[in-house]
Amino acid sequence: MRILLIEDDTLIGDGLTVGLGKLGFTVDWFTDGHDGREALLQAPYDAVVLDLGLPGIDGLSILKEWRLGRRKEPVLILTARGDVDQRVIGLESGADDYLAKPFALAEVAARLKALIRRCNDRMEPEITHGSITFRPESRTVCRDGKEISLAPRELLLLELLLMNKNKVMSKEMIENKLYSWDDEVSSNAVEVHVHHLRRKLGKNIIKTINKIGYILGDV
Repeated sequence: MRILLIEDDTLIGDGLTVGLGKLGFTVDWFTDGHDGREALLQAPYDAVVLDLGLPGIDGLSILKEWRLGRRKEPVLILTARGDVDQRVIGLESGADDYLAKPFALAEVAARLKALIRRCNDRMEPEITHGSITFRPESRTVCRDGKEISLAPRELLLLELLLMNKNKVMSKEMIENKLYSWDDEVSSNAVEVHVHHLRRKLGKNIIKTINKIGYILGDV
């Protein structure tokens, strides 16, 4: 799950970037309102964490522009604890949820997961595909009832394919979902992740569509 974070407080921004990264999110962090506003147009984000008090252009103005432009990515706004009016205006302007500062990392992650599930019309506690079961909340994968250990990006790739069961995902699409702009990506990174998933979950778990991309296979 790739997240766009727009937050000018360096302590909060760094904490969320590192913390969410450890919980399986890919995070692009911007401190300037103008840069963050444009970033949503450049990459396939699953959700946005948006501070309201930003340099350059404030968060509410960014949110209104996105919604007027028919951007549908779920947005979690961050507000000062006592600023009830801004929370109300934010929700009325198109935000999907809000959190008051200070907040717990676990709650940010839980709210983001809930927003993404709702956006994808997936409220069930687990996703199954043949003998494979994935539980988004606990980030666990089982094959024939036995838990399988996956590396973070292997898990992200499996989740991406499960969320797009009937869609062929190109290599470029996969890279854009798994890596942030700050990550160094080797030319065969996706192929390596696919190889490892096939080894751990069965050779037919992922089907290669020649010169197009990858899709879940029959298992």
